[in-house]
Amino acid sequence: MKQLLVQTQMGFMATRGLPLRLMRRSSFSSSSATKWEGGVSMVQGASRGIGLEFVKQLLEKDEKGHVVATCRNPSGAAGLRDLKDKFAERLSILPLDVTVESTIEESAKSIREQYGSLNLLINASGILSIPNVLQPETTLSKVQKSSLLFAYEVNAVGPILVIKHMWPLLKTGGGSGTERDVAVVANLSARVGSIGDNHLGGWHSYRASKTALNQLTKNISVEFARKKDPIVCILLHPGTVDTDLSRPFQRNVPKDKLFTKEFSAQKLLQIINGVKSCDNGKFFAWDGQEIPW
Repeated sequence: MKQLLVQTQMGFMATRGLPLRLMRRSSFSSSSATKWEGGVSMVQGASRGIGLEFVKQLLEKDEKGHVVATCRNPSGAAGLRDLKDKFAERLSILPLDVTVESTIEESAKSIREQYGSLNLLINASGILSIPNVLQPETTLSKVQKSSLLFAYEVNAVGPILVIKHMWPLLKTGGGSGTERDVAVVANLSARVGSIGDNHLGGWHSYRASKTALNQLTKNISVEFARKKDPIVCILLHPGTVDTDLSRPFQRNVPKDKLFTKEFSAQKLLQIINGVKSCDNGKFFAWDGQEIPW
């Protein structure tokens, strides 16, 4: 069979009758993991709050790394547009709604075509309250099926579907281009999702959805380890951060326990950057302390 020559970034590669589709995949996968110096990070839920701050700090603290920021409505994300003006070559903004799986699939496709790999995935989206739609329940009598299902869909199901579709990109990326040995998946959870740390009760929908996220993340970490994928999954508690999510509930929070988004994101990125394979499946607070399940 006639031999073909395929041009790659490394020169020309000889193949023996290999279908063009497979040749492209082979040549691309061999170089994509090392192509992006500084790595490729994705922040899901990046239009505001701590998600936007993650994007900002990832761009400012690493002169070469690339960032993919996703949110439901990029055209309305003024903060991301400002960052795009400043970091045009290193920031990509994609539409993604965690309640619509097709948008997650489209984002994965776009990242695969543009970068070919991921080294970090931060799932930062979450809901606690929406006026006239969802409010933390202070008593069992206020629990509604619709609130439980909505919180579960956004806080637990959405992040797991994002990981599902980004999994091949994370396997390809691993720690290449970064100072880590592995790719990292960091899901933003909350201390109130800990069963062992629950002494006050209440907030049924939010607590239960974060507990579900914790268990799903643990499951995924076990599977990745069993498959020997170069990926570590962790859970992060950012503390009480001064954002739109917490603002209606800050009245009784001590001043020294209410963090700026800049402080919290900085602390969490320090944890992410120091992650080792032995941290797979762990649940960390902003100060690096492990949280009981």
